[in-house]
Amino acid sequence: MKKLLFALSFLATAVIAHAQEAANEKEAMKNLLNRQFEFAQKQYQLLAKNTPADRMPKTYYAKNNKLETSDTKWWCSGFYPGSLLYIYEYTKDSGTLKEAEKRLAVLEKEKHYTGNHDLGFMMFCSFGNAYRITGNARYKPTIDTAAASLATRYRPAAKVIQSWNSSKQWKGPVIIDNMMNLELLAWVSDHGGDPKYKKIAINHADTSLKNHFRSNYSSYHVVDYDMTTGKVLKRGTAQGAFDESAWSRGQGWGLYGYTMMYRFTRNKHYLNQAKNIARFIINHPNMPTDQIPYWDFNAPNIPDTYRDASAAAVIASGLLELGQYATKSERKLYVGEAKKMIISLSSDAYTAKLGENGGFLLMHSTGALPLKSEVDVPLSYADYYYLEALMRYKNWYL
Repeated sequence: MKKLLFALSFLATAVIAHAQEAANEKEAMKNLLNRQFEFAQKQYQLLAKNTPADRMPKTYYAKNNKLETSDTKWWCSGFYPGSLLYIYEYTKDSGTLKEAEKRLAVLEKEKHYTGNHDLGFMMFCSFGNAYRITGNARYKPTIDTAAASLATRYRPAAKVIQSWNSSKQWKGPVIIDNMMNLELLAWVSDHGGDPKYKKIAINHADTSLKNHFRSNYSSYHVVDYDMTTGKVLKRGTAQGAFDESAWSRGQGWGLYGYTMMYRFTRNKHYLNQAKNIARFIINHPNMPTDQIPYWDFNAPNIPDTYRDASAAAVIASGLLELGQYATKSERKLYVGEAKKMIISLSSDAYTAKLGENGGFLLMHSTGALPLKSEVDVPLSYADYYYLEALMRYKNWYL
């Protein structure tokens, strides 16, 4: 009897200790979220001040204290207003919302843009969030029009949305990033729009699942198609280390994209694909201990090469959603890995000091190293997906 009482007492003590540890971790994450959003609100006041009224922030070069901005046709133009909206959603700061509304007004004309596949990034990360957070009905026609514009790039014979126009290098390029833009199409169909948009998204996701991935579930960056027959002409990369390498942000786009497509369709093939991509990323031997990937998982000179905070932000956000559709043990893994990424990104190693970094939140992202473009700098989309990951953690796991 004494042994039994001792065992029960020990078990009760262990359960209490575990519960206390979980409560402490929860409180620590709450404090982290509060701190980071308070910082983001103040930091983005500087970014707003530095960015001309008709432009969008793109990156910042500390060497010459230069903020680089873009016009609204640049593929990243929706991320700044989208980030402002996430900050507003958390803080309820009216000044942040006012700045977001000013930038949305400048961006709205791009709902007619058909020059590439990036309408989802441009218009859904911005106007989609605006409609979701504020409930203002005036934003919905803009989203609907953007979906119609994106659908013009669909190529029925190949069953894909063509990413870039033809060039000497690529005849009919489709990039893994395009998975992210399918959300615009699927959402519009599910909210009173033409059902064909969702069918286009599904066709594109199915074709990409078949042609974009290797046997280990890593993805190519670019697949080149003959758009009249659907034949794959070649596979390669524009932003990764070499054609057969696993460009880190591209792996994030795939993870996030197939998880999102499962949300809209409940197609188990998409869920399994997302889980397999997650496994490739999490178990990769070249993943650093702080969980912030090198710019390419197969980059030369690892560990003496650049990280990509933007890849970590996209992957963390994708893993958090994947956790919503997983078994208990899988959820623990996915959320645990995302949490490590969030904690690392929120540390002094990756989060800028207030008033520095040109007004951006995160340091150490890599845009396109082979093109010597945006290397080891802040990027608007790194901030966006980081803030999204913070909001998702708050809404789903606190």
